[in-house]
Amino acid sequence: MTEKTNILGVSDKARLTGDVTLLMLKGAGYAAIVVLALWLTISVIAFIGRALPEESRQQPDPTPQSSLVLPAGPVVPV
Repeated sequence: MTEKTNILGVSDKARLTGDVTLLMLKGAGYAAIVVLALWLTISVIAFIGRALPEESRQQPDPTPQSSLVLPAGPVVPV
């Protein structure tokens, strides 16, 4: 704000108000881009999920507990 080129001939308060408004609009634009990207990602995943055949939706989970249950090891006598 050290540069004092006032092309439009507005007051300092009006120029500050305009600068703040433009910065808020820029931030809102960035937020809109993030929200639309998230929405697009979720809708693509949902579309792929709906494109799968019905049989694939009814199948059980391929690894229901194999990664959670440890097999019993040999017992070492004390």
